[in-house]
Amino acid sequence: MKELIKRAVLASILIGLGDFVLLKVGAPLGAFLFALGLYGVCLLGANLFTGKCGFVIEDKKWRELGIILMTNLVAGWLIGWIFSLADPAIHEAAVVKFMSWDFSLGFFLRSVFCGMIMYIAVKCYKLGSIWGIFIGVPLFILAGFQHSIANVITAGVAVDWSWTILLCALGNFVGSVVIAWLAGANSIATTIPQNKQKAKKAKN
Repeated sequence: MKELIKRAVLASILIGLGDFVLLKVGAPLGAFLFALGLYGVCLLGANLFTGKCGFVIEDKKWRELGIILMTNLVAGWLIGWIFSLADPAIHEAAVVKFMSWDFSLGFFLRSVFCGMIMYIAVKCYKLGSIWGIFIGVPLFILAGFQHSIANVITAGVAVDWSWTILLCALGNFVGSVVIAWLAGANSIATTIPQNKQKAKKAKN
């Protein structure tokens, strides 16, 4: 349990660093730099809710997913608040973004789409490719899709709270699970290794 929470805090810090840069420099540059946060999460084996959602179909770790979400939310908000103290200039940018969130169908669907991209990005990493991360993260940011853990960090920077963050988390979960379910647990995993084997045979 202790290790689970530690790795969830680590994930919040890494995503927080990405969100800090995004608030500081804005898009499009900030969107591409943000990708380093998710890359760090995957590289260091940190526990990020949005990176774990779709895989719950395979590993059935529902309780752990709940703990990761709660830790990401609490740690993420506190990290955002610390960032606001470190650089008050990003506070205004955070408030503007914070005020754009609402309980609309559009907001929920943008959260679902983000969840889909997150699952694909992490799945790609698990299969040996970083391109899902460095293409997927800028894609969801530039498209205006909603990432619940990034949002809670932004709320911390704004020194405020919005219940839309939980709606966003639900949307992220739905999007990830839908893609994982439609693809099937092993469909992608069995495709790439076979292609690599064919490529090796062709070279020989």
